[in-house]
Amino acid sequence: MDIKKLVGEMTLEEKAGLCSGADFWHTKTVNRLNVPASMVSDGPHGLRKQDEKSDHLGVNDSIKAVCFPTACATASSFDRELLTSLGEALGDECQAENVSVILGPAVNIKRSPLCGRNFEYFSEDPYLAAEMAGSHIKGVQSKEVGTSLKHFLANNQEHRRMTSDSVVDERTLREIYLAAFEGAVKNWKALDCDVFLQ
Repeated sequence: MDIKKLVGEMTLEEKAGLCSGADFWHTKTVNRLNVPASMVSDGPHGLRKQDEKSDHLGVNDSIKAVCFPTACATASSFDRELLTSLGEALGDECQAENVSVILGPAVNIKRSPLCGRNFEYFSEDPYLAAEMAGSHIKGVQSKEVGTSLKHFLANNQEHRRMTSDSVVDERTLREIYLAAFEGAVKNWKALDCDVFLQ
């Protein structure tokens, strides 16, 4: 299948539909081009696939899966091979559960100690975050499973996080906060729907 050709034949609405989804965990089909729905699942630290009958959070309705150490713990090892092995194990779990894309790793930079998701992020250092993310992505994608980076750029608070305003000058944004996302997309071909739509 020629993916570039297929994407080139899609309308803007069809491309956006792939990123917005049919429901919380499935992409929309593109019947015109015979593109089937695909399942995505949360899980930078273990596959969090919901039972088909549960709601989008459904914490009590998740399938049983391995829970790996958090990104901040694994990044402390500075061990690229370890992160590749972790990614391979996640890729195997995704294959076993028919998950096409795993939502992770989370490469946002730790900007504030008050961020409720710091445990999901590798580091406050963009080089370390990019290297650890790259190894993680390499492992997952070696199993024919896609990765989707989280949580795009200076997203560092839980309270009203969908509407907050992060004020950052362009140099700081590029050198610190964007570097891990940029490295993962350019070097490892990770999917980031925010970048894809631009």
